[in-house]
Amino acid sequence: MARSGDDRRISVLSDEKPAIAVVKMGVPLIAGMCIMVLYNLVDTYFIGLLHDDYQLAAVNLAYPVMMVLIALSNMVGTGCSSLIARSFGQGDKRTANHTVTTGMVLTIAMSVIVATVGMMLLSGIVRGLGAQENTFAHTQGYVQVLLLGSLCTMGNYTFGQLLRSEGSVGYSVAGMVVGTLANIALDPLFIFVLGLGCAGAAIATVLGNACGMAVSLSFYVRGKTLLRPSRAYIMPTAPILREIFWVGIPATLETLLTSAAFVVNNNLAVAYGELTVAAMGIAQKILSLGSYVYQGFAAGVQPIMGYNYGAKNYDRMLAVLRAGVLVVSGTELCIMLVCGVFAEQLVAVFSQSPEVINTGAQVLRALMWILPFVGATSMSRMSFQAMGKPQHAFVITLVRQLILYIPLLLLLNRSFGFDGMIWAQPITELCMMVVSVGLLVRTIRGEQGQLQAGG
Repeated sequence: MARSGDDRRISVLSDEKPAIAVVKMGVPLIAGMCIMVLYNLVDTYFIGLLHDDYQLAAVNLAYPVMMVLIALSNMVGTGCSSLIARSFGQGDKRTANHTVTTGMVLTIAMSVIVATVGMMLLSGIVRGLGAQENTFAHTQGYVQVLLLGSLCTMGNYTFGQLLRSEGSVGYSVAGMVVGTLANIALDPLFIFVLGLGCAGAAIATVLGNACGMAVSLSFYVRGKTLLRPSRAYIMPTAPILREIFWVGIPATLETLLTSAAFVVNNNLAVAYGELTVAAMGIAQKILSLGSYVYQGFAAGVQPIMGYNYGAKNYDRMLAVLRAGVLVVSGTELCIMLVCGVFAEQLVAVFSQSPEVINTGAQVLRALMWILPFVGATSMSRMSFQAMGKPQHAFVITLVRQLILYIPLLLLLNRSFGFDGMIWAQPITELCMMVVSVGLLVRTIRGEQGQLQAGG
């Protein structure tokens, strides 16, 4: 007998072969995320056509603000997704429906707070990002637009996560695709036709996110989803809020720590010239293709791990982890090869400056070494969040950013200059792969042993 759409979505989480489940959940997300990388790449490409490397640098300097918006989105989205997946595994659909409604309300409230506070502190934020005389005005214009459009950005990311938590991966990808296509269409209008430069790129990005958010919401409105937001659930309960923030706050701190490391990195790079910041920004955006691959697989694995943790199916969790690490590492090695061979050509797409091209290629060939290792770390961290164990995920983040990366960044920069600084992250990711996977396997086997002893 043919399965309904609802049954098929749950079957991928519960019964599908591990490798196939990882691919089914991860590949559509990767496709969507690879399209979403165009948000930044398209902005960078069109701004590069202005032949103003200071505007390129401004977009890179402003990026931590986008990371903060994503961090807050992750707090709500990750916390809700973890509880929704575990509730499905336990057969508790009522809690899942209440959670998705609470997630939407929290997103709207937080975006209003962010926009208000951010605009009040705008000049100080821009200075703290490392903007100097030639980049201050451009950076301020970009940041201002991002803050005013925070609901669109946060809503797009959060609502996509809520759709993925119930196995509706295709619906979340639809929002990504529509948003990116809108951004691509609007960039030339705002940057060139209206002459707004990098501020115009920010406007196009916000409007693209607005389109993506609208598409995600439309699936709920039309009743296409497993979960149904309802006015009856508009008031959150203390247990649901506790679960959301228990899992979500460490996820937010992780992104905020990453943003802080990004700011430290940019402030160190400014010492080598503002064009160096532009070159690093281009290299990082090119490498974001590889980042979205491992993030897509990790996000795809999260609901599988959460569902099976709720169902206490520990053997399947370990099998999914093994399959996921093999799939993501093999894929990233292929991307790494392309980056290494065609580094100069890739950077030259975005800048005609020989200095920017040479420096960007140097950075790209160093940073590409994170790719074989970082996927396993991301998958382990997301699995802990799915299991409702954010303290373990936060330990991984704490060790990664504060104990390893930032100290290595400062030490290698001081000892070897720019050449040393750009190798801090690859060294960090190699160490973290061993730490994070080992911690996850140990935790799963420990709970499995406790279940067997009690049963």
